[in-house]
Amino acid sequence: MAMRVRHIAAVLGWLLLCGCQSAGGSQTRREYQQTLDSGTNACRHNPAYCAAMPASVRTTAQAGASVAGALKVMDAAARASIREVMQECADKADSEVNLRLLDGKTPTAQQCGEQVGTDAEGKPITRAMQLGREKHEVALRCVQARLSAEWPGRFSLEQRYGYDMKTGALRLITRAQAEAWLRSGQAGQLLGTIIPDVVIHLGEPLEPEAAFDFKFPCPISNPASWRRYPRNHPYEGKTQGQMYEQVLGIRPWLVVPILGASQ
Repeated sequence: MAMRVRHIAAVLGWLLLCGCQSAGGSQTRREYQQTLDSGTNACRHNPAYCAAMPASVRTTAQAGASVAGALKVMDAAARASIREVMQECADKADSEVNLRLLDGKTPTAQQCGEQVGTDAEGKPITRAMQLGREKHEVALRCVQARLSAEWPGRFSLEQRYGYDMKTGALRLITRAQAEAWLRSGQAGQLLGTIIPDVVIHLGEPLEPEAAFDFKFPCPISNPASWRRYPRNHPYEGKTQGQMYEQVLGIRPWLVVPILGASQ
């Protein structure tokens, strides 16, 4: 009996420390080696394409029912911890950008509506847009730093997903591919794609466990809500949140400073 227990422990240790392989849909099969306690450079710089522990490991029973529970990675405590990271990063981004651009003050409705520049098409950029963009950047850097240490290889930042409404097929679109389409005048290829701020997975971005989007209302008294798709869009009438749920198969979280994550 003691020998059997030692054998089970050895198998579990090997499963937790080995480098594992995963395949992402129609994309080229890639192989990365990593352990659970430290991510590779590929994970840190482009987490969407890291291969980590496959989802099947969560319910592996070959070593006995006694160890199955230990392999279930995304438990309630892990989910709560990740939501806490999201809230802390949203708060950090809000306070840091307000301090840098507004001397630490909360923007008023008048300030939020002020035009501070124009975009490449000559359209006005309001302070609300400027603050939202900068706060998103700070929040995502914060998430990158925190989850690289706490959840290496098992999260994606601003991963673009392509979705076929007829078949329900889901695919990953790299930043390089999206930029190539834009440069070649094929922007229509990106119509109907979604880009959640943060997706949590177990090494395979096509099998998401949770999704988060940051919202930074300006002024702060404005209610945070999912953006509704405009007329003539493939998702006309639906909200971002509804489409995230339809495409990813999970109910997404909306993260707001002070208020935290909510569904």
